[in-house]
Formats: sequence, C-alpha cells, structure tokens
Amino acid sequence: MHVLLVEPDVLQARTFVAALEQTGHTVAHTTSAQTAVHLVDEHTPDVVVLELLLPSHNGVEFLYEFRSYPEWLHIPVLLHTFMLPQDLSFAATLRGELGVRNILYKPATTLAGLCEAVGHIAPAAL
Repeated sequence: MHVLLVEPDVLQARTFVAALEQTGHTVAHTTSAQTAVHLVDEHTPDVVVLELLLPSHNGVEFLYEFRSYPEWLHIPVLLHTFMLPQDLSFAATLRGELGVRNILYKPATTLAGLCEAVGHIAPAAL
C-alpha cells in the first residue's frame, strides 16, 4: 500500500517512514501541504497520514483543498497530530465533511499503533 506522510518534523518523519516501510508499505514524505498536493497528483496514495500543525498552510487547509478534487474523495486520511484532543472541537467536521477516518494524538501513539491504524483504514481505500 502507498502512504503519503505529511509531517513537518523531518526526524520524526524518518522514524515513521521506517516503521511503515517495515510493515510493508511504500511511503512518500513531505513537510508541507503544498508539496503534498503535488505528490498526490503524481502518485495517488492509498492513505494519507497528516499532521495538522504544518508551516504556511495548515493541515485543515490542506484537507479542504485535497477534498476539492473529486478523484481524491475516496482516499482515507489519518490524522497523526500533536494537536491536543480537547483542542479538536472541530473533529466532527474533520470526520464528516473532510473524510478523516481516525485521529491519533502523537504523544499517546506508539509506532506500532500508527502502523496498526494505517492498516485498519487501508482496506477502505482499496
């Protein structure tokens, strides 16, 4: 399965990419929302793993742009974020309107938990 990881922290991204690749996924990584749109256009992922706290355009802005393309509406999105759960008052919008399948709080999520979550939403993309 092809995963697009949108993660601004390059060191964390290396760790996440290695863990996802060890579980059999191919991973494309970018640090910005703008580049993420270009990467999706070049090679449609099966799953997008997204940090909301991005430089320049944030993750929510990315999601609105991402979901504006009809051919990408079926691609599941997994939020893997440092944003505190209590600060996600708009979670219903993320899940309903923007098609977010799961929200993981980074400090409470192990690498195995991230890989498992990606595996759980993957079949919906196929």
